[in-house]
Amino acid sequence: MPTNRPFVLSIAGFDPSGGAGVLADIKTFEQHQVNGFAITTANTIQTENMFYEIQWTDLSFVIRSIETLFLSYEVSTVKIGIVPGLHYLNRILSSIKLLSPAAKIVWDPVLKSSTKFKFLELNNDLILNEVLSKIDLITPNYDEILMLFPDFVSDKPWVKNEIGTAILLKGGHNEEALGTDYLFMKNSVTELLPTDVNFQPKHGSGCVLSSAIAANLALGYDLKTACSEAKLYIEKYLSSSSSLIGHHYV
Repeated sequence: MPTNRPFVLSIAGFDPSGGAGVLADIKTFEQHQVNGFAITTANTIQTENMFYEIQWTDLSFVIRSIETLFLSYEVSTVKIGIVPGLHYLNRILSSIKLLSPAAKIVWDPVLKSSTKFKFLELNNDLILNEVLSKIDLITPNYDEILMLFPDFVSDKPWVKNEIGTAILLKGGHNEEALGTDYLFMKNSVTELLPTDVNFQPKHGSGCVLSSAIAANLALGYDLKTACSEAKLYIEKYLSSSSSLIGHHYV
């Protein structure tokens, strides 16, 4: 295997339609010219417009898969998608940090599918805080940020450094500023404006964005630049077709 490309790992669900999950992540990694690996947290039965069923992967199998890859390759960045619970996620994060403390981690907190299937229950703030302390960036939309932090807008916890990770708040669900993303870092907020707002919605767009960010981080971009470049990539993806299945371009 070539060694001149950085290694990036997706730990996420398997979507047989290819629009979301590890298949979408691997497509995105390849377009960014990084070596993409994948470990599935779940098998699903779904199409681009309907979710039917999910079968979660045993946690010990996921951990053994992580150990195998990290002991064989220098994985620089990890993107994490759907998980069944915070304990499951925390075990994954602990394993990664033990094997490679410097690895960057991006979590796309997919709490519900676009068809309202619920993946993850957020019922333990202590574990959530521990989880966030091990992650470099989370990429929620407006619905997800209010589930993670109900007082996010009113209390502005990012200003008081109460959240242990950077946050890219995606603007696809914000009717007041459609397509405008906000990157919250310690004591700073960066507004990422869209080049256009006439994009077609796509199944799995959140997966594609977060994996593009992970690829850019592996390529050496700082967090702000990685998010800005990924936004340009996702806009091309959103404008690539009139259907819910998008096409990937460099």
